[in-house]
Amino acid sequence: MSIDWRPLHQLINAHQRFVISSHVRPDADAIGSEIGLAMFLMQQGKQVRIINPSATPEHLKFLDPQGLIQKIGDSVSVDSACETDVHIVVDTGAWQQLPDVADVLRKTQAMKVVIDHHLSSDDLGAQLFKDVSAAAVGVLITEFIESVGGIFQVEQATALFAAVATDTGWFRFSNVDSRTLQAAARLVDYGVQPHLLYRELYERSSLARLKLHSLVLGRVTLCFGGKLAHTRVQQQDFIDTGALPTDTEELVNQCLTIEGTEAAFILVEQPDGRIKGSLRSRSAVNVAAVAEQFGGGGHRQAAGVMLPGPLPVAEERLLAAFEHQFTSTSPVH
Repeated sequence: MSIDWRPLHQLINAHQRFVISSHVRPDADAIGSEIGLAMFLMQQGKQVRIINPSATPEHLKFLDPQGLIQKIGDSVSVDSACETDVHIVVDTGAWQQLPDVADVLRKTQAMKVVIDHHLSSDDLGAQLFKDVSAAAVGVLITEFIESVGGIFQVEQATALFAAVATDTGWFRFSNVDSRTLQAAARLVDYGVQPHLLYRELYERSSLARLKLHSLVLGRVTLCFGGKLAHTRVQQQDFIDTGALPTDTEELVNQCLTIEGTEAAFILVEQPDGRIKGSLRSRSAVNVAAVAEQFGGGGHRQAAGVMLPGPLPVAEERLLAAFEHQFTSTSPVH
């Protein structure tokens, strides 16, 4: 699927002030895409602010050395965020994923744009640039900048490479295709050093993180003849180990390394009692369809959801939804 980027380019040429936002608990695809797009806009002489519903995780702050990203409610208010000509949302099109930024989008008089690659989405009243075949939003931002003859600075290319590499599990997930690798290769041509980036992303674990992983992986349970692996993280685990919520990343993918598993999920208890679920699949199991039953969404093989607590109840609900996937003669696709 190829996006016609001309309307976005025309919109950018016609306006001066831009706000860029992404989803709550931003990952490297969200942050890298925001930084990549923001730097392009600044190169065009535009005024740009990045305003997110969540703070940047500590382990990803190196992608934003200029400190461009602001958290709404801290350094910027809803009214201040509305003071723009165009508001661009990347890596999500779902109200649930935008919390306080959703208040801005409902109030602002600015033109709205969504650049996304997820199957699940809502109507944000925005001009939509969407390609679900793209492995990462970082691929889309790279292609957009190239389509208008943009030149990448090393810092910008590195942020976009991080977006692409992390959303593909460092190019090991099934969403990787030649388009993904070609985009990554072009970014390397602009000076990205993948080995240094990998070290920043994956080789700076704290002892607390390793202790948390040991605890949570020790809870992994197999269901449905070993086809589903799942585990959980309680708030007390963070207290006991000294780990951070961001230290739970990659744990769900570890569950999929068990031979014979076709899908996996991890549930993480939040401070407010809600339960965050991360769902993964490496088979015909459609985890986006599972997540959508509870107001979440994402991709066919990677999705997320926020469930009410307590944790055992959330776990039972997800297991029931997965049971349908594994036992139905006509699985949801």
